Amino acid sequence: MAVLQTTTPTEADVEFDRQVDALAQTGLPALLDFKDECFRAMLEPLRDLLPRPAVGGDGIPFVVVVPEAPAEPLLAAVHTPAGAGGTPLGPEELAGFHPLAELDIPAAPYLLLGVEADDGHRGVPPAEAVRRILGAGRTPLTVAEGLALLVSDCGLLRSGSCFALAGSSAGGADLAALWVGPQGPTLRRWAPSSADPRLGTASCAGRRAA
Repeated sequence: MAVLQTTTPTEADVEFDRQVDALAQTGLPALLDFKDECFRAMLEPLRDLLPRPAVGGDGIPFVVVVPEAPAEPLLAAVHTPAGAGGTPLGPEELAGFHPLAELDIPAAPYLLLGVEADDGHRGVPPAEAVRRILGAGRTPLTVAEGLALLVSDCGLLRSGSCFALAGSSAGGADLAALWVGPQGPTLRRWAPSSADPRLGTASCAGRRAA
């Protein structure tokens, strides 16, 4: 009699499924013109790339990123005790933020590895924080990556973690930052040379695409 082999999901597998569920629940499959099952199938190859063991010390081991995800609907889908997410930026302003070319961001869905929301740089101007981040062999996060982080763990903002997304810029000038506002998480412009005691600069150890 044949014995049925079963595989126990690892912690990484369980977390991967949770993040994919969180992305699907934002309505992202429909926004990208995918059926839910097709959206999940598109992300499934990333499971084979999950870090085992975790990467990045005490940070978040990985975050599933869909780079073409639209910012406004994702923000609106994030609900905290203070309210749903939003932005004062118009569609043209949001479209003006582009990842820095030197980051070589994958075009297809990928894993963000070893993520830190502020990486110990809270209160440091983002421009200076980026110099320190690069010096440590890490890179700053893009707008799409910051939103993926927010969707995967909106508790970051409930705990008051505000962070700059210095991996994207608008015309080589302003960058974006995620803030806790009185109505919920807010994506807004921020000057690279400006500091705030609540604002850190998010970073990661690497990116991995299928």
